[in-house]
Amino acid sequence: MQVKPKQHFEILDGLRGIAAVAIVIFHFMEIVHPPSENFIAHGFLAVDFFFCLSGFVIAYAYHDRIDKMKLTDFFRLRLIRLHPLVIFGSVLGVLAFLFDPFGGHPETYETGRLILIFLASVFLVPFPVMADRYFNLFGLNAPGWSLFWEYVANMLYALFLYKLSRRSLFLLTVFAATGLCFVSHRAGGSLLGGWSGETFWDGFARISYSFLAGMLIYRSNWIIKSNLGFIALSILLLLVFFVPFSDFNWLTEPIIVLLYFPFLITLGAGATLNPRLKKLCIFLGNISYPLYMTHYAVMWIFANYYTKYKPENGQLTFIIISGTLFLVGIAYLTMVFYDSPIRKYLTDKTKKA
Repeated sequence: MQVKPKQHFEILDGLRGIAAVAIVIFHFMEIVHPPSENFIAHGFLAVDFFFCLSGFVIAYAYHDRIDKMKLTDFFRLRLIRLHPLVIFGSVLGVLAFLFDPFGGHPETYETGRLILIFLASVFLVPFPVMADRYFNLFGLNAPGWSLFWEYVANMLYALFLYKLSRRSLFLLTVFAATGLCFVSHRAGGSLLGGWSGETFWDGFARISYSFLAGMLIYRSNWIIKSNLGFIALSILLLLVFFVPFSDFNWLTEPIIVLLYFPFLITLGAGATLNPRLKKLCIFLGNISYPLYMTHYAVMWIFANYYTKYKPENGQLTFIIISGTLFLVGIAYLTMVFYDSPIRKYLTDKTKKA
């Protein structure tokens, strides 16, 4: 099936939003319970879904015009799309660190060192120096690790990946799949790494396969037309995140990332959208990136609150549900009053130039 010229994949947008909400809930829950005891144990795999979807969308958006563009124009467009929220998330992160009512101990950091940590976060330079934050690559805004690799993938796409034949792309994807399986085996059967200094290269393995797989789906027109709708596909996606940790992680996680996520994208790209759900899909797609890049400041505050007060299960349930809804609201406000206006301003300025 040939993709219609520049059609919009609203169902894929909606699935991206579902994945973003799932990872917020996962981050709440991992503060309370380790993944092995977590009801949304594999919520972290939402990042791999993002990577695969990104490869598909980038190939779809640029494959027919990238060779007619200057590299600087491509990078400018990607910066306009991604970087305003990188900056905003870093600002939220430093404010939460300085004014956390439940702890954080900013007084233990020299001003110069904190400024350096902030600048590293703003410019996406990995700087895993905050021991009290488990040596995250970006201590002020932990999700920055995946954006770092997103930028790397975008640069490699513009430099040479788009030029590859389908055969070469397929072989490279198979090679990347082998690397992903090696990383999973070395990590004891889990693909949870990539966010810390110690697991830095795991992030490269995770984006290498998923981004290439997304590209390959588009380049090969692996799109399955079906009557599956947004609700059915959302359930199929959510099922992954609720797969419990087990002794078979070494098998289940690679299968999910290597096969299941690409399959969901082929289904999502060809699925039929109920017109009544179109606005919901657009909303979820629009808030997915703001939600992902703004939620972690609250996670650090929640972690300190939980350590200090040890709330009971009933109270925790209320906090996590209301906290997730609150963060969705913050993401929407961020989109409306910051991200969209900034991107429109920068886009218009670029067009005039």
